[in-house]
Amino acid sequence: MNAPPGIYEGAANVIAALMLLLEFGMLRQALVRDQVRLYMAQSALISALAIVIAADRGLPDLYALAGLSAALKVVAVPLVLRRLLGGPASEDPPGVAGSHTLNPASAVLASIGLAAFGFFSFGAFHISGPAAPELALAIAGAMVFVAFGLMIVRRDVASQAVGFFSVENAISLAALVVAAGLPLILETAFLFDLLVAVVVFGMLIRAHHARSESLSTADLTRLRG
Repeated sequence: MNAPPGIYEGAANVIAALMLLLEFGMLRQALVRDQVRLYMAQSALISALAIVIAADRGLPDLYALAGLSAALKVVAVPLVLRRLLGGPASEDPPGVAGSHTLNPASAVLASIGLAAFGFFSFGAFHISGPAAPELALAIAGAMVFVAFGLMIVRRDVASQAVGFFSVENAISLAALVVAAGLPLILETAFLFDLLVAVVVFGMLIRAHHARSESLSTADLTRLRG
């Protein structure tokens, strides 16, 4: 008989599954503000996983990483996105509502297929052991594909930004379960990449909204040759 999963492996698998469910939740949300809230919850789970790993393996550097991740992903990034969206908390800017290329039900069904492809593709590597729970790593692969699906089925810059940030969360999940013992300076490099992406998307959202008074990318199809 196989030994039951330990605390770390069980926590990693549960947190990874919850993160994937939140990713599917983003696909169903009509408002970008609701997507941002789900992104905050997803990011909080990443910080919680870092704390679990730090306690289980005695890696104090991960406590610092968890704090930095929470400050940036749970507080700073959502705050920046909300400021860029502006307006009442219950509304989105023009060009956001109805920006789906597929209806939410079809988008979720398509994303289930993408998730299955990512799950079995990553699972085929059979990377397992105490440093890398096989199920959590496979779920991280599924998350990558679902996040890319979010970027494809929504035609507004803000939702595409949330999808991109979710890809970074999936990569962070995979990095934690595969190489949690990396030096802190290397692990924080992922957060620096996210900071650069936030600046770039912030400039893109402002420039696009100023040009067309909308966040929709549908009109960019005119640029095709």
